[in-house]
Amino acid sequence: MRTTINIDDQLLKYAKQQAAQRGCTLKQVIEDALRESLSHQRLESKPVKLETVSGTGLKPGINLDDGRSLNDIMDGR
Repeated sequence: MRTTINIDDQLLKYAKQQAAQRGCTLKQVIEDALRESLSHQRLESKPVKLETVSGTGLKPGINLDDGRSLNDIMDGR
């Protein structure tokens, strides 16, 4: 699945170094770290209530596949 996240610059630099040292992708380093972190936590299953709204869809010019432009829009740029 494709997603966009903001990561601290130093943390990203370290993750890239780890990927290079291990001979794998940055994606794999991040997935492994997330799996490791989550495996140590007990996750409780609580019901989630999602709010829905009606509307006409996306505003003109919005492209959900373009993470950079979405970040710009959310940051008011």
